Amino acid sequence: MIHLTETAASALRQAIEGAEHPVEGLRLMVEVGGCAGFKYMMGLVASGEPEDAVFESGGIRLFVDEESLPHLAGTTVDFVSSLEGAGFTFDNPQAAWSCACGKSFG
Repeated sequence: MIHLTETAASALRQAIEGAEHPVEGLRLMVEVGGCAGFKYMMGLVASGEPEDAVFESGGIRLFVDEESLPHLAGTTVDFVSSLEGAGFTFDNPQAAWSCACGKSFG
Protein backbone atom coordinates (compact mmCIF):
# COMPACT_ATOMS: atom_id res chain seq x y z
CA MET A 1 0.00 0.00 0.00
CA ILE A 2 1.15 3.52 -0.77
CA HIS A 3 -0.26 6.48 1.15
CA LEU A 4 -0.59 10.18 0.31
CA THR A 5 -0.79 12.69 3.12
CA GLU A 6 -3.67 15.16 2.87
CA THR A 7 -1.17 17.86 1.87
CA ALA A 8 0.16 15.70 -0.99
CA ALA A 9 -3.35 14.73 -2.12
CA SER A 10 -4.40 18.39 -2.11
CA ALA A 11 -1.37 19.41 -4.21
CA LEU A 12 -2.11 16.60 -6.66
CA ARG A 13 -5.80 17.51 -6.91
CA GLN A 14 -4.77 21.06 -7.85
CA ALA A 15 -2.32 19.73 -10.45
CA ILE A 16 -4.98 17.42 -11.92
CA GLU A 17 -7.54 20.23 -12.09
CA GLY A 18 -5.01 22.43 -13.90
CA ALA A 19 -3.81 19.76 -16.33
CA GLU A 20 -4.23 20.41 -20.05
CA HIS A 21 -5.33 16.83 -20.74
CA PRO A 22 -7.56 14.40 -18.82
CA VAL A 23 -5.73 12.75 -15.92
CA GLU A 24 -6.70 9.43 -14.35
CA GLY A 25 -4.07 9.46 -11.64
CA LEU A 26 -0.43 9.54 -10.58
CA ARG A 27 2.28 7.14 -11.71
CA LEU A 28 4.92 6.41 -9.07
CA MET A 29 8.01 4.47 -10.00
CA VAL A 30 11.61 3.81 -9.12
CA GLU A 31 14.51 3.97 -11.58
CA VAL A 32 18.16 3.08 -11.17
CA GLY A 33 20.12 6.29 -10.62
CA GLY A 34 20.38 9.22 -8.27
CA CYS A 35 22.92 9.73 -5.51
CA ALA A 36 21.99 6.60 -3.55
CA GLY A 37 21.24 3.95 -6.19
CA PHE A 38 17.53 4.43 -6.95
CA LYS A 39 15.53 7.55 -7.68
CA TYR A 40 11.83 8.30 -7.32
CA MET A 41 9.89 9.23 -10.44
CA MET A 42 6.32 10.47 -10.56
CA GLY A 43 3.96 12.09 -13.00
CA LEU A 44 0.33 12.54 -13.87
CA VAL A 45 -1.01 10.02 -16.40
CA ALA A 46 -4.10 9.72 -18.58
CA SER A 47 -4.38 6.00 -17.75
CA GLY A 48 -2.60 3.15 -16.07
CA GLU A 49 -1.04 0.11 -17.70
CA PRO A 50 -2.78 -3.31 -17.49
CA GLU A 51 -0.01 -4.77 -15.29
CA ASP A 52 0.05 -1.84 -12.83
CA ALA A 53 -0.84 -2.21 -9.19
CA VAL A 54 -3.53 0.40 -8.50
CA PHE A 55 -4.05 2.12 -5.15
CA GLU A 56 -6.25 4.98 -4.06
CA SER A 57 -5.29 7.48 -1.41
CA GLY A 58 -6.87 10.82 -0.64
CA GLY A 59 -9.12 10.43 -3.67
CA ILE A 60 -6.13 10.08 -6.02
CA ARG A 61 -5.51 6.92 -8.06
CA LEU A 62 -1.91 5.73 -7.87
CA PHE A 63 -0.35 3.48 -10.52
CA VAL A 64 2.81 1.49 -9.75
CA ASP A 65 4.59 -0.90 -12.13
CA GLU A 66 5.54 -4.43 -11.02
CA GLU A 67 9.27 -3.69 -10.76
CA SER A 68 8.80 -0.57 -8.63
CA LEU A 69 6.21 -2.00 -6.27
CA PRO A 70 8.61 -3.87 -3.92
CA HIS A 71 10.73 -0.71 -3.59
CA LEU A 72 7.71 1.48 -2.79
CA ALA A 73 5.63 -0.80 -0.53
CA GLY A 74 4.55 1.11 2.56
CA THR A 75 5.77 4.50 1.28
CA THR A 76 4.07 7.71 2.41
CA VAL A 77 4.25 10.63 -0.01
CA ASP A 78 4.00 14.13 1.46
CA PHE A 79 4.15 17.64 0.02
CA VAL A 80 6.17 20.18 1.96
CA SER A 81 6.71 23.89 1.56
CA SER A 82 9.73 25.59 3.14
CA LEU A 83 12.12 28.48 2.58
CA GLU A 84 14.15 26.24 0.25
CA GLY A 85 11.10 25.56 -1.94
CA ALA A 86 8.19 23.18 -2.22
CA GLY A 87 8.01 19.59 -3.36
CA PHE A 88 7.08 16.01 -2.69
CA THR A 89 8.94 13.93 -0.10
CA PHE A 90 8.99 10.18 0.43
CA ASP A 91 8.96 8.28 3.72
CA ASN A 92 9.95 4.84 2.48
CA PRO A 93 10.38 1.92 4.91
CA GLN A 94 12.15 -0.05 2.13
CA ALA A 95 15.01 2.49 1.96
CA ALA A 96 18.12 1.56 3.93
CA TRP A 97 19.49 5.08 3.32
CA SER A 98 18.68 8.15 1.27
CA CYS A 99 20.58 11.12 -0.05
CA ALA A 100 20.23 14.61 1.36
CA CYS A 101 17.92 15.71 -1.48
CA GLY A 102 15.37 13.06 -0.47
CA LYS A 103 14.80 12.09 -4.11
CA SER A 104 17.00 8.99 -4.17
CA PHE A 105 17.54 6.00 -1.88
CA GLY A 106 19.31 2.69 -1.57
